[in-house]
Amino acid sequence: MGRFINPFTDYGFKFLFGREVEKELLIDFLNDLLSGEHVITDIQFLNNEQQPEVKTERGIIYDIYCMTDTGERIIVEMQNREQPYFKDRALFYLSRAITQQAKSGPWDFRLDAVYGVFFMNFVIDKDMPAKIRTDVILSDRDTGQLFNNKFRQIFIELPNFDKEEDECSNDFERWIYVLKHMDTLDRMPFKARKAVFERLEKMASKANMTPEERAQYEKEWKVYNDYFNTLDFAEQKGMLRGKESSARMMKSKGLAIDLISECTGLTAEEIEAL
Repeated sequence: MGRFINPFTDYGFKFLFGREVEKELLIDFLNDLLSGEHVITDIQFLNNEQQPEVKTERGIIYDIYCMTDTGERIIVEMQNREQPYFKDRALFYLSRAITQQAKSGPWDFRLDAVYGVFFMNFVIDKDMPAKIRTDVILSDRDTGQLFNNKFRQIFIELPNFDKEEDECSNDFERWIYVLKHMDTLDRMPFKARKAVFERLEKMASKANMTPEERAQYEKEWKVYNDYFNTLDFAEQKGMLRGKESSARMMKSKGLAIDLISECTGLTAEEIEAL
């Protein structure tokens, strides 16, 4: 393992971006993501575990769910392994954040805008032109004019980012470079250009973690590493039960069902039955 934590692990990602005490880091990233169109001065973290509206429906656990000082709701997800129907999943996540805004009694249907920011360590659609960022909005098909600004999805496909450190031309690209390479870096780049990267260096350094934080991170990192090694071997050998074997291993390590489901693509019911 390198000097800095791996942001693609569930614990590492939430440690960097999902803590109230260090929310300035997430604010800074979101402002660079939305540069030129929106400025966020503060955020409030919301409950990332959303219960179903009725018992027969499915609950949702977001990686990060927050609200800006001007009312926008933002879901931030890190997806490490390719999943079928990921576009549908992203749509489902945002739809739940929209429908849960419904108020009882008289209501004029005014909604807060919902943003979904999805980091993906895979290519979402190999038939589409390769690009690092895809922005999805509600617009008129013929004119391209924005129809409703209350729905926005931003997909960030990390494998399509191939710039070197000195080729990054803006702060958004610098963020993506750092996140993609963080667990292999010997130093944190761009510190002289922007103070947030100096702060990120301190936060992401494993030497600055408490013993408890370090133990939790290393436990999860080992499980993730074992999972990918197992799955890669299964894919090479054509083992159809590779995902189930990985899920059993992760389950034996005490990982949450929703996390195992996210990693393997198996449903909660399939994992419970193992």
